[in-house]
Amino acid sequence: MTPERSEAERESNGRRVEPGPPHIEVRDLTMAYGDFVIQRDLSFSIGRGEVFIIMGGSGCGKSTLLRHMVGLKAPAKGDVFYQGTSFWQAEPEERESMIRRFGMLYQSGALWSSMTLAENVALSLSEYTDLSKTQIAEVVSLKLALVGLAGFEDFYPAEISGGMQKRAGLARAMALDPDILFFDEPSAGLDPISARRLDDLILELRDSLGSTVVVVTHELQSIFTIGDNSVFLDPETRTMLTTGNPRELRDGSPIEAVRRFLTRGEYGHE
Repeated sequence: MTPERSEAERESNGRRVEPGPPHIEVRDLTMAYGDFVIQRDLSFSIGRGEVFIIMGGSGCGKSTLLRHMVGLKAPAKGDVFYQGTSFWQAEPEERESMIRRFGMLYQSGALWSSMTLAENVALSLSEYTDLSKTQIAEVVSLKLALVGLAGFEDFYPAEISGGMQKRAGLARAMALDPDILFFDEPSAGLDPISARRLDDLILELRDSLGSTVVVVTHELQSIFTIGDNSVFLDPETRTMLTTGNPRELRDGSPIEAVRRFLTRGEYGHE
């Protein structure tokens, strides 16, 4: 049920998404822990520059799918392709090279509490680049400024708010100028104002950096605010029910479970 791309640029949620080959493809993916199948036969594609939402009810395997896509867990069957190259069949060196093009923001922010914000952001730069300390400090300050944290280099995570911690985690995720940004429940634990600011920041960074963004979330406001495309995972059938623009699915999906999920709560009929 994945919509076909047209020859012209496709306009989604008021923003233009460049046509062309998929940036990411999930092909016939089955996720399992031993004999217990979490999701089976997942196949969908993500265009370059899209904000793609992985959505569904609690326990459907959203975060587990993200783990399979970033290399933290191998699939029971199937594969993930980045620009047409197999991730799970690649040699370890090639897979590591692919991973370095990823940026990841975990649900908690996952900052090292014993390090300052600057030290957190500098970690990957120190490990994977040949930049001098002065150059690293300049990059760190730039990344923190991009997320609205200029001047907070010497603060520790415990000294800033939860929303600021998420933004610092985003600065760290962007440290190596990734092609793809992955977010696992970015709005979790945030008040509505901080959550909306983070959504706006995600869109600003996507537009300025040209990155493809993959977001796991069940928050309807975020889904409708930032989502260009999506996949819906169903915990009962243990497979995907549909893909498509979230607003279009809300307003016209023939699948009752999808419409029910997208029309719950106060944001269902924005």
